[in-house]
Amino acid sequence: MTAVVSACPSGLSAPSTPTPAQDPSAFVVQKDGVKSLDLIVKGPSCGGCLSKIESNVGKLAGVRIARLNLSTGRLRVEWSGQLKPRTIVEMVASLGYGVTAFDPGKADIESARAERRLITALTFAGVGTAAVMFMSEPLWFGSDLTADIRNTLRWISAAVALPVVIVSGQPFFSSALASIRARHLNMDVPISLAVILALALSLYETVVGGQHAFFDASVMLLFFLLIGRVLDARLRRRAYAAANELASFQTATATRLTSGGRAEAVRVVDIRPGDVLLVAAGERLAVNAEIVSGKSEADLRLVTGEVLPVATTAGQTLHAGAVNLSAPIQVRALSAANDSLMADIARLLEAGEQKKSAYRRLADKAAELYIPQVHATAALGFVAWLMFGATAAQAAYVAVTVLIITCPCALALAAPLVQVVAASRLFREGIYLSSGDALERLAAIDHVVLDKTGTLTLGDPVLGAISEEARTARNQAAMLARASHHPFSRALVKAVGAGPIAQNIREIPGQGVVGTINGRHAKFGSASFLGATASGGSELWFAFEGDTPVAFHFDDAIRPDAAKTVIELSAMGIEVELLSGDGEERVARAAKAAGVRKWRALASPQSKAAHVKALETSGQKVLMVGDGLNDAGALASAHASIAPGGAVDVSRLASDCVFSGDSLRAIAQIITTARAARARMRENFAFAALYNIVVIPVALAGWVTPLIAAIAMSASSAVVTLNALRIAAPSRSRWAGLP
Repeated sequence: MTAVVSACPSGLSAPSTPTPAQDPSAFVVQKDGVKSLDLIVKGPSCGGCLSKIESNVGKLAGVRIARLNLSTGRLRVEWSGQLKPRTIVEMVASLGYGVTAFDPGKADIESARAERRLITALTFAGVGTAAVMFMSEPLWFGSDLTADIRNTLRWISAAVALPVVIVSGQPFFSSALASIRARHLNMDVPISLAVILALALSLYETVVGGQHAFFDASVMLLFFLLIGRVLDARLRRRAYAAANELASFQTATATRLTSGGRAEAVRVVDIRPGDVLLVAAGERLAVNAEIVSGKSEADLRLVTGEVLPVATTAGQTLHAGAVNLSAPIQVRALSAANDSLMADIARLLEAGEQKKSAYRRLADKAAELYIPQVHATAALGFVAWLMFGATAAQAAYVAVTVLIITCPCALALAAPLVQVVAASRLFREGIYLSSGDALERLAAIDHVVLDKTGTLTLGDPVLGAISEEARTARNQAAMLARASHHPFSRALVKAVGAGPIAQNIREIPGQGVVGTINGRHAKFGSASFLGATASGGSELWFAFEGDTPVAFHFDDAIRPDAAKTVIELSAMGIEVELLSGDGEERVARAAKAAGVRKWRALASPQSKAAHVKALETSGQKVLMVGDGLNDAGALASAHASIAPGGAVDVSRLASDCVFSGDSLRAIAQIITTARAARARMRENFAFAALYNIVVIPVALAGWVTPLIAAIAMSASSAVVTLNALRIAAPSRSRWAGLP
């Protein structure tokens, strides 16, 4: 058998028996002669798995794209020609993986179950380690113990260690067995061998009354390694949440009107081009559509970044994700859910997440060299000791010691421990990491792209400077504004506070609100609605009938420390630019206030992602900071990404970290901490390499026991832990001296 080496560190590798091939024809989507199918593949967890699946599916006749996302387990296949969807499923199943049609809900449930199983195994291993170590302490230091007491303690240790190894070792044993059956060797193979052989030799020594038993080595090894597995599983599930959130948008319901005018609730995935839909006020569009009848206003902030509501009329096209604000409208679907702007953003998100797996592929390459060396070294030690006259038990003793002392515990914990410590430090500052390899990528950032609305600015309009006449009239204007959903109306109400509402109120979509105040007819709305001359800014007007209208100006306030943040980032050698879907005038004004020299307005979600990709292609390491649905593709395409706490769920979940509060200083804090974490990671990896160079010859010489090997392995973990804790110390503020 030819062994192909790959590292599958999650403990959630391919099942030993593939799921029977299913016919997914009902899930195929066809557009412009190209068919596409999304599948969930159960088991792949490394670059070797990814390459094997993509290459084999890619060889099928007519396949144009076969892309597997390791974070979500989602395989997207696009093809043309007569290829049957069942053939794709059968190919994946024949490689040793379970495969079903894409169902985001079921995939998330299975991921949560796997994480709970790992936590159970970790808990069991932790309790077992404490119990066995308690029994082992007298054996280590009690030189006056009688033989009977020693044997009793060993048998009690065996009684504890055996079920612990059986239960807590399952993630490693099942992964190792599945990898061998699939003609792979992953890192769980040497780990499983070390644990099983250590337990078997300890049982043998206990039965024959030998001098050495090291049950503590087996359970301690599992405990430390399971810590890393739980961290990895949790971060994977968080990575999946972004795609799941978008999928939940697409699996919502909508109201479809039949030819007879009857309204019926349908799943969004069942909407077809040409269907007439009823969209209530406050409802979000699920597909791209053209307005058939009705006048209203639409909130496009999540789609385009446009801060002002847009008046809508018959014949106008709205993209999925837009919110109908003022009045019910009827629209005609222009696309299915899979062809909408939201689906395009989901695909951008998937592509971006796929790119992030490059770090895992690098780790897999290192494992290709490490794993054979561990096996070869242990086997060499076994054969060499036999050749020099040792018994089989003595030779196995040395081989087990080598496997234990070279177990990649320090190597496995080197990065996760740094991530945990750095994440804890950021957490205290109101910054939350949501991606496993975020720190590595954030440390390399040399270019920051900022969204405007909700990122550089606070996102919600606030009442700006107003004239004395407007100040006098604002209580009357608020009586009309309290009945409106318009963002500017809400801003005025927020500034004025609670109070009465005018009588006979009627809202005219796209224009304003009319009503009666103290017997007088009053209007509150756009300049054209009140016959005033617009100034070109963000404003609404108020007047009693026959009076001169007065203007209320509104601002999208810049975050208070935006200018300081730009200065600090520049001092760190990082270029900053502004990229927004809002209008040129507002973007230019925001850029000037923040001190950003380079800016771009009217950017669509696709053009945002394309611009970020172009920067990446030119060799820059881009940090995208955004909050809207229209930013999700760019967030996923960037080298790293950050979202403010007020961002939409999709953008927050697509980001590597989220910061709370109104301060942009978090961006500089994140990068500074990430650079410190990168330094600690490199030091830990260097120590792990030096550790193996030193301990392998010592273990081969037979100068250490398996117990000492486990202690040495644990000590190496302690060293990387202490080094990681250095990040927790607060650093001197970089704000000193900034204007």
